[in-house]
Order: sequence, then C-alpha cells, then structure tokens
Amino acid sequence: MRGHPDRAGRVNNSIEIGTDAAGAPVRIDVQELLATRLLVQGNSGSGKSHLLRRMLEESAGLVQQIVIDPEGDFVTLADAYSHVVVNAGDYNEREIATMGARIRAHRASVVLSLESLDIEAQMGCVAAFLNALFDAPRDHWFPALVVVDEAQMFAPSASGDVSDAVRRASLGAMTNLMCRGRKRGLAGAIATQRLAKLAKNVAAEASNFLMGRTFLDIDMARAADLLGMERRQAEAIRDLERGHFLGLGPAISRRPLSVRIGSTQTATRMGTHSLLPLPAAEPQNMRTMLFAEMESAPPRPAPPPPKPAPASELMRQFADQEPARALSDGENEAEAPPAIDPAPIVGAVLEDMLADPECAFHPEAFLYQDFSVRCRMQRLAQVPLDLAAFRRRFALAKGGIFDPADPRWTGMLDAAARLPDDMLAPFLLIAQAATAGARCPDDDMLGRAYGTRSAGRIRRLVEYMEKQGAIVVRSDFGGRARSAFPNWGSAPRPSEHVAQLVQ
Repeated sequence: MRGHPDRAGRVNNSIEIGTDAAGAPVRIDVQELLATRLLVQGNSGSGKSHLLRRMLEESAGLVQQIVIDPEGDFVTLADAYSHVVVNAGDYNEREIATMGARIRAHRASVVLSLESLDIEAQMGCVAAFLNALFDAPRDHWFPALVVVDEAQMFAPSASGDVSDAVRRASLGAMTNLMCRGRKRGLAGAIATQRLAKLAKNVAAEASNFLMGRTFLDIDMARAADLLGMERRQAEAIRDLERGHFLGLGPAISRRPLSVRIGSTQTATRMGTHSLLPLPAAEPQNMRTMLFAEMESAPPRPAPPPPKPAPASELMRQFADQEPARALSDGENEAEAPPAIDPAPIVGAVLEDMLADPECAFHPEAFLYQDFSVRCRMQRLAQVPLDLAAFRRRFALAKGGIFDPADPRWTGMLDAAARLPDDMLAPFLLIAQAATAGARCPDDDMLGRAYGTRSAGRIRRLVEYMEKQGAIVVRSDFGGRARSAFPNWGSAPRPSEHVAQLVQ
C-alpha cells in the first residue's frame, strides 16, 4: 500500500515490504530511506534478491530507481514497469558514462545488467557508471534510489584477483555513493552475502538494516552489532527462515523487528530451483542417446544474437520513459477516463506542501521529488511542471499566489519581472502588504520566503531589490523604513524591523 494516511490525516510516502511476527504490515518510509540509506545482508538463498525486488516494485511509482545487477536478476522489472535495461557488455566505458549522465538528466529508472562481463570488467563498468551519476551537474541532483546487489564485489574489504587500479576505482565509486551521495540525491541500498567481505567504510554509512540468515560467527557478530543486539542474541540470525529478515532503522523501525517479505509481481529469469523428476528412460536407451553416432550433415548454425541497441537509442528511451499509459485489452479510446485538469491540483499540492513550516528550507531537488510524488498520488499521469517551472510556481506559492493566471496579480508579477525566481516570494509578500496597507513582513517571514535564517542575507536581499528598482526604501526621522513601489503608489506601514534590516 503506497501513500497511506497517518493518524493526523497526512500522507506518508511509505511502502509495505511484508509482515511482522503478529501479521501486521511492515512499511519502509521511502522519503526517510533516501536520507539514511539501506544495508541488506544474508547468505546465498536467504532471500536478499527477493527482498530487493519487493522494495523496487513497491516504490517504482515513488522514486527514480537505478539498479546495479551483476547477474541479470532484475532485468524482468522492465516487463512490468518503465525500467530501461542497459546490457553493459554492449557498450564501451565512454558510452556507459554518457548514459549515467543522461539517466540523471532525464530521471530514468534503469537496470544496468553486468552478467556478460567478467568480475574485473564489472568493477570497471560500475566505477565509470557511478562516477557519472555522482558527477552530474547540480541541476540534475534529483533523488534516486541506487540499488547495488552483491555489493561485496564492488566494495571488497581486501584485495582479490583484480588489479589494484580497478579495485580502487570501484571502491572509491561505492564510497562516494554511500558517504557523499546523499547531498547529490543518490541514496544507496546495497546488499551483500558476507558483511566481513564488504568494506567497513561503505557498510558503516547505512542507517537502515535488514539482516537475513547467516551462519559464520564473524558475520553474525557484525550483524548483531549493527542491530544493537547482544552477542548471545546473535544466534537468532542463524535461525531465520528463508525470506525472513530482522529490520532496524529510522525508515523501518526504532527497535529490531522480524519481517517476512511479501510476494512480488515479477520473477527472475533463472526459473525455479525446486526438485524435478528425472527423465523416464531405460539405461540402454540413455546410453544410446549419449553415444549415438554424429550425423554426417553439419548441424545448423545457431541464429546470430540480436544486435545491441545503439547507445543513442537507449538515451532516447531515457527521455521518453514515461509515455502515455496504454489502454488495456478490451478497452477502446471512447472508454478511456477523462483527462484531469492539473491546474487546481498543482495549486492544492503546493498549498499542502507549504503547510509544513520547514518546507521552505528543504533543498530544491527534495521539494521537486515531494511535489512529483504528491501529483502522482492525485492520479496525474505525468508531473505537470518541470524543475524550472516548479521553481517559479513554488516561489509564487510562498508569496501567496497559487494561481498566477488570476488578473489580480498581473501588476505585481509585472513589477517582479526583473527579479530572479528565488526573490519572487519575499517581493510578493512586501507587495501584498503594500496593497493591503498592512505592516511590512518581518525578517522571519522574509527569511522563510527566501529559504534562509540569516539576517544578513535578508538585508542584502532588500538592498538588491531596491537596486533593481523593484522597490524603493525610504527612512523617516524615527528610523523606520517605508517600502514604495515604482509601478503603483502603494507603501506598507512603517516597520521598525525592516528599518533595522535596510539601514
């Protein structure tokens, strides 16, 4: 269940990953996960890949997803969701890096399949790909969930059979993802079979943990330490069943709890590992089939493998990843639901966002992601504003204008045309006070509108608006300031607080 309301009636960006021992649903707060990262540990066969698949499926509509897939397990996500599969073996390092940059620019959900590469090539490819994600320009720092399966391969705790240069490059890229990626919108969710084989500085950056079955004492001890359990309680990790995990962290639970992972809609291409009956053939017949003479005619050549898609074609798919939703079988265009007018929804979403007093101080990329999620919850097929348009509309909303098309605001918006978008909100607050004959907003109001708590920045803001001719500040003999507007003769009432800022 996505976006369930809490007791206060607000919408939480959480997903259900399974149930606890009592059968109650266990949820992960995706928004909190993006800020605090995730570490999944469990021996082979414990259900790590199933857990990651459940998490990816449930959050597919909430956040951009980038999957590092060493074995090609997750390529089937593209069958049910909008993920683009990139077969790393078909492209060179430069093309992989270019794709990484395009993925951030277009916010495409991608599965990077590494199954056709040997381990050293996989590590080199991942290093180039993650570095491209990390080095994206600031305007492209949108929130993205970066899932890395078998993370011990790319962040090993000790040197192995690969060259030192490749190992250092891969380890450095993984360290950047987990240690410094949060400020760039990259949230790492890594999974490993052995905690002892994973570099400690990479594992230590995660604040959320899902620990599955493990048998080695060293791994149980590290898992127990991360979960805050006593060493004598570590035996519980050895007794976990397949698909059962112990979860802890701000995005999951404040106390360790047992989680039974729920079912998934997609499955791996590897098929089942269940026992199958042997073929019913007599021993003599089986011997005949195995040692029969080869036919004189040469066997038919195998069909050539499909040509890999050009890198340019994949990049076009990144840009076009969210096409209009196709009608299901049996439906026709006449039965399609009517289009939803996004204008009132945008205004309502912005007003709801601004109900949080801390909203104005959040990073722009975080706000845009929140806006996108809220729009999708209102059943809009596409986000109605790109980042630049959102920046302006959010500034107008902070200034009290939720419908820019309303003719009441034409004069104010014309007067603000010479100001950058980030200054619109404080200007509009002063302008509305002028038209209403009210007092000038104080530094707290202007700071919230401008996204700062610094009185010095507010003072420089007012001075800049005056230099641009948007406002005229005059002081009377009492040391109080009056803000006048050249385009119309309105002025707010004197405010000693503003006078202190502009003197």
